[in-house]
Amino acid sequence: MSSYRERLVDPLIAEFLAELPAVSLVGPRASGKTTTAGRHARTVVRLDRQAESAVVAADPDAALENLPEPVLLDEWQEVPQVLGAVKRACDAEPRPGRFLLTGSVRAEVEAQTWPATGRVTRISMYPMTAGEHLGTSSAPLVDRIARGELGFSRNDACNLRDYVDLALQGGFPYAVTTLDSRAHRAWLDTYIDEIVTRDSALVSGGHDSTRLARYVEAYALNSSGIVDDTKLYTAAGIDRRTALGYRELLSRLYVIDELPAWTSNRLKRLSLASKRFLIDSSLLAALTGATSRTVMRDGNLLGKLLETFVVAQLRAQATVSEHRCRLFHLRQHHGRHEVDVVIELDAQEVIGIEIKATSAPSSSDARHLAWLCDQIGDRFTAGIVLHTGPASFPLADRLWALPISSLWT
Repeated sequence: MSSYRERLVDPLIAEFLAELPAVSLVGPRASGKTTTAGRHARTVVRLDRQAESAVVAADPDAALENLPEPVLLDEWQEVPQVLGAVKRACDAEPRPGRFLLTGSVRAEVEAQTWPATGRVTRISMYPMTAGEHLGTSSAPLVDRIARGELGFSRNDACNLRDYVDLALQGGFPYAVTTLDSRAHRAWLDTYIDEIVTRDSALVSGGHDSTRLARYVEAYALNSSGIVDDTKLYTAAGIDRRTALGYRELLSRLYVIDELPAWTSNRLKRLSLASKRFLIDSSLLAALTGATSRTVMRDGNLLGKLLETFVVAQLRAQATVSEHRCRLFHLRQHHGRHEVDVVIELDAQEVIGIEIKATSAPSSSDARHLAWLCDQIGDRFTAGIVLHTGPASFPLADRLWALPISSLWT
C-alpha cells in the first residue's frame, strides 16, 4: 500500500461514510475504484471469488451480519441480490459507515432496477488526474477561484511537449504507474477492444463489434467538438437508431461524457448541441494512433488532445468541489462567440475557461470571455485562459492567464 497515490475522492469518501450508511463508487473500469475503496474498509468481500460469492448468494442477510464495518462489497453485480440485503440492513440500522460498493460498469448497463435507491449514495470516480499522478494535487481550481485565492507566479516545470506527454499518458492508474510506452499502448488497445467486442453485446438490436468500433473511432476524431449526430453515424456506416444506442452505451460505460450547452435568458442564438468528449485523453490517443511526434505536427489534433485532457482534470475536480459544480460549453450559432468550458457554481456564479496551445496568451485569446463577462455581469466570477507557458498574469478585469498546471499546483 506504500505506493498508493492519494485520490481526490478519498476525503469525500471519508466524509460521506461518517454521515451515510452506504456509499457506492461508480466510474470507468480500471479507474482505481476497488483500490481506493479498500483503503476505507475494515472488511473486504470480493464477490468475484467463487468461495466468497457462494456464501453471500446462499444467504446475503446472514453473510453481512457481524462483519467489521465499513464492509466493501467488491464486484457486487456478481451477486446482485446482495443489494437487497444492504437495503434491509440500512433500514434496520441506518448508522453511518456500514457499506461500500464497487462493481463493473457493465452492471450499470445490465441492471434493470436499483433496489438500494435512497440507501446507497453514489460518488463518481474518474481516471487519475495529473495532480494525483504527480502527487501535487491541490484544492480544485474552481474552489480556489471562488475563494479569491488565485496567485500569480511562474511554473517552469511544464512546456507544451510535457503537456502532450501527460495527455497521451492519460489517467488509468495501472497503465500510468506501471507500464512503459509499448505495454501502455497495448493495454489501451485491449481496453478499447473489450468495449467494442464484449460491451457491444449490451446494445439492444444485436451485437456488431465492427460497427461499434467504427462509431467509437468517429467519436474520437470529434472529441472536444460539436458535430451533428448525422455526421457520426454516416461516418460509422450505421443508422440513427443504432448510433443513439451506441452513444447511450458508451455514456453509461463512462467511455464518453458530453458537456451540455450552457444557456441564459440574457443570451440569444446559442447552440443547444452538446460538446463531445472521451472520458480520458489516452483513449483519444489510442483510437487515433497519435504519438507525441504526430501531435506536435498536427495543430488540429493538438487542440483536441489538450482540451480533452483539461476537461478530464476539471471533471474529476468538479466531483469533489465544495460547490455544486456543473460543466458546460457555450457557442453561438455560426461560432461568433464560443467558450470552451463554462463552469456554473451553485447555479449562480459562472467561470469561463479557454484552453489554448500557446505559451504566450494575449487579451485576444480572452475576447470570448470578455464578451461573456459583459453579457452576464455580476454572475461572471472569472475568466481563465489556460495555456502551455510558464506564467500567470492578469489580462483584464476578472480575466487571467494561467498555466494548465495551475489545475494541480
